[in-house]
Amino acid sequence: MRKSFIALVFLFICPLIVAQQAMNNDSVIKLVKAGLSDDLIVSTINGSPGTYNTSADGLIALKAAGASDKVVSAIVMKSSAPPPAAVTVASPARTSSLPDGIDEVGVYYKDKTGAWTALMPEIVNFKTGGVLKSVMTDGLVKGDLNGHIVGAHAKLGVTLPVVFAIYVPEGTAITEYQLLRLRPSGNSREFRSVTGGVMHVSGGATRDAIEFQADKLAPRVYQINMPTSAGKGEYGLLPPGAVGSANMGSSGKIYSVSVGE
Repeated sequence: MRKSFIALVFLFICPLIVAQQAMNNDSVIKLVKAGLSDDLIVSTINGSPGTYNTSADGLIALKAAGASDKVVSAIVMKSSAPPPAAVTVASPARTSSLPDGIDEVGVYYKDKTGAWTALMPEIVNFKTGGVLKSVMTDGLVKGDLNGHIVGAHAKLGVTLPVVFAIYVPEGTAITEYQLLRLRPSGNSREFRSVTGGVMHVSGGATRDAIEFQADKLAPRVYQINMPTSAGKGEYGLLPPGAVGSANMGSSGKIYSVSVGE
């Protein structure tokens, strides 16, 4: 009874002790000579790291030391088992679908390195015309929108080709933006367009509006390539909703650039 109890204790404790060090042929021989059962030795081999000599001489030495075929087979199988696969930590997936450099609503331009850079807005003062005028060519009725920007040139100078990206607010269409030619007037720039951001109309009220093609880059993000035919000069992107009531002066913002050769 006492012998059975001691064997049971060894069955649970011995693997924990041996697991603290790597096993080899000599370790197994020691367990064999200590009189441990084949099941206990096999359990220790399977549950512990180890490096074994499974050459013909190594296996003969194990048998000569009294190791059973069961123990020798466990050593051979342990040596032939593939090493545990390395655990790799996956890089966190990018949750945003926005292009690099574009992180909030606004206007961006592609700099010389090809990176998107935020374009800072300027203040524009508006005055809408007092009389609604019919644009006869399209049958639309719109009011004149006259804009005035302090300074003869934009703070940002760029060269052709000019590429913009616009991250529009929720619920806003890209067609509500206007690409405008700004006309120098003394120490300021001016433009005339229409209220409401309506594009593709003609007449005096839209003399400074430039048609553009918008390509979608991501949800609510659009790329605009300014036509090279526009040439050098002063240009601005006017966002929607910046104009107050007709017959009243108001101010808003415009994203402007000075295009050189």
